[in-house]
Amino acid sequence: MTHQTHEEHSHAHGPDCGHVALEHDGHVDYLHDGHLHHPHGDHVDEHVIAVDGEHPEGCTPAHACAAHGDEHQHGDGCGHEAVPHGDHTDFLVGDHLHHPHGDHCDDHGPARVMSASSHWD
Repeated sequence: MTHQTHEEHSHAHGPDCGHVALEHDGHVDYLHDGHLHHPHGDHVDEHVIAVDGEHPEGCTPAHACAAHGDEHQHGDGCGHEAVPHGDHTDFLVGDHLHHPHGDHCDDHGPARVMSASSHWD
């Protein structure tokens, strides 16, 4: 099985590393500068949340989320972690993925943020 690695990654991800941890495909990944990192032996794998039935990429203009106001603009420094999803970037808002789209945000599915006590190997 081939996988994409993050070259020259010196940071050790773990329950207390300071990065948001997400459950992804039965394991824990860490959000780090717009990347989804998974520690794997002596290196770090780059993961992407797949576009699938649980994490669609469609337009959902009726998505009503009270997590931020209509004036909020997702992007660098907006206060929400960037999450790679398919061939684009979403933003972690509460317990789901937001994708900015015109004058609204699309709901691209759930995201389970892990607490330090809920991490597993």
